[in-house]
Amino acid sequence: MWMQRADGWSVAVIGSALLLALPVLTVFLGALHPAGEVWRHLADTVLSDYMLNSVLLMLGVGAGTLLIGVPVAWLTATCEFTGRRCFEWALLLPMAIPAYIIAYTYTGLLDFAGPVQSVLRDLFGWTRQDYVFPEVRSLPGAVLMLTLVLYPYVYLLARAAFLDQSAALLEVSRSLGAGPWRRFLSVNLPLARPALIAGVSLVQMEALADYGTVQYFGVGTFTTGIFRVWFGMDDAGAAAQLAALLLLFVFALLTFERLSRRQARFHHTSQRVQRPSRLQLTGRWRGLAVLACLLPLLLGFLIPAAQLSVWALHSAPRMLDERFLRLTGNSLGLALGAALLILLLALLLAYGRRLRPQPIVRLAVNSAALGYAVPGTVVAIGVMLPFAALDRGVDAWLRAWFGVSTGLLLSGTLAALLFAYCARFLPVALHSVEAGLSRIRPSMDDAARALGSSPRAVLWRVHVPMLRGSLLSALLLVFVDVLKELPATLILRPFNFNTLAVRTYELAADERLADSACFALAIVLAGIGPVILLSRAISHARPGHDPLS
Repeated sequence: MWMQRADGWSVAVIGSALLLALPVLTVFLGALHPAGEVWRHLADTVLSDYMLNSVLLMLGVGAGTLLIGVPVAWLTATCEFTGRRCFEWALLLPMAIPAYIIAYTYTGLLDFAGPVQSVLRDLFGWTRQDYVFPEVRSLPGAVLMLTLVLYPYVYLLARAAFLDQSAALLEVSRSLGAGPWRRFLSVNLPLARPALIAGVSLVQMEALADYGTVQYFGVGTFTTGIFRVWFGMDDAGAAAQLAALLLLFVFALLTFERLSRRQARFHHTSQRVQRPSRLQLTGRWRGLAVLACLLPLLLGFLIPAAQLSVWALHSAPRMLDERFLRLTGNSLGLALGAALLILLLALLLAYGRRLRPQPIVRLAVNSAALGYAVPGTVVAIGVMLPFAALDRGVDAWLRAWFGVSTGLLLSGTLAALLFAYCARFLPVALHSVEAGLSRIRPSMDDAARALGSSPRAVLWRVHVPMLRGSLLSALLLVFVDVLKELPATLILRPFNFNTLAVRTYELAADERLADSACFALAIVLAGIGPVILLSRAISHARPGHDPLS
């Protein structure tokens, strides 16, 4: 049946999806090799610590983002108070700061020689033995840093869910005597449950994927273990086995997220959805609402951005040179090239699934969409192993037949890095493109085909103009994600090629926090625009309308 309907679109979609799933398949196949001495050493010494710390990090960040993201999402979506319109988009700004950058910033602020402890000692005349200050470089510190930059994911999805809830349901609960808090607990939260679970699952996967923060804080997790085994012990097999174990954690999260809503259905029973009137907050409740929204914004963006700006002003005369411009060009060019390539792949896969909704096509696209759940270190290993094997095979064949050596054709080149970005960040663009396609009625495709247009013409002449907002959103979001990405870039970047993210990490690892500020601030500034654009898209979304157009 499938072979009879196979055509160029189906082959292109399935082939592209399988290629993008190659890193995950490689990691699992590499983990099937017999355990060596390194793996047995890990199992006897640090593997239990990796597992425990990863689980605690995942649970702590999930709980923290829920505690911050859900209340501020409900306040900005359903209440009216001073500064609400500003907080709607400003609460997303921490998304523009990578977790490792906020970790460096707070380390400089809170360590013994930092301004906070220095001011306390000057004010009270304390010595080092007179007080106990919480250690920021710890597992709780890593949980806090990741929570401050990842809560916008929960806020984003929760606020969209609250905005989508009908006034009729809330009016019914109000007529039954339910107050604002009772309506929040009994109506708003249950209806938003799928969005909350999806947001927390995404946050926990991001926490498991983090490398820069946990490495700088000295917290042993799967990601830091993979780097130590790969570079410190030179054992690719043991690194692949650690990566496979980390993938099991990720897939367990995905399975839990789907099973948790398997039997539940959350939807409106009417086709017309009227947004409820906002609850007017006055007095102390208005002040508490402003404080609840201001604190995460202050801790997650304003304080780190201010500290980075202060450091950058002092270090700019030394750091803003030709090397800074070269690194900026490398980062922007790499991010833009990867974003354009990923956008084309997302358009191919999304339109191919719409055009050929066969089970094999849907399964292939779903397999390619797993990349965002896979940590960058795992993707890097899954790319490096097959690319290096291919390079060795080609080099050996050419040596045997022609007596020449090709060196590294794929591994250690920008091609390998771009492929890793595609495998890692394709879902970001794919979800945006599919959301835009879902707003285009199938009857428009049928009308264009009836007028003699080919599938390719329908895509470029009908869909792409109508999807310009969704395509721009996908392009900018992928651009920012690639600009911030650290672990895969550390492993796969070519020799003598560096980026802003890697340079920031290198300087901070050498305790040159002030010198890293210019590079870190450049990353933050590049991410602010897309974050504001994303907030605008949610606030102005309407059924059948491309909100960014």
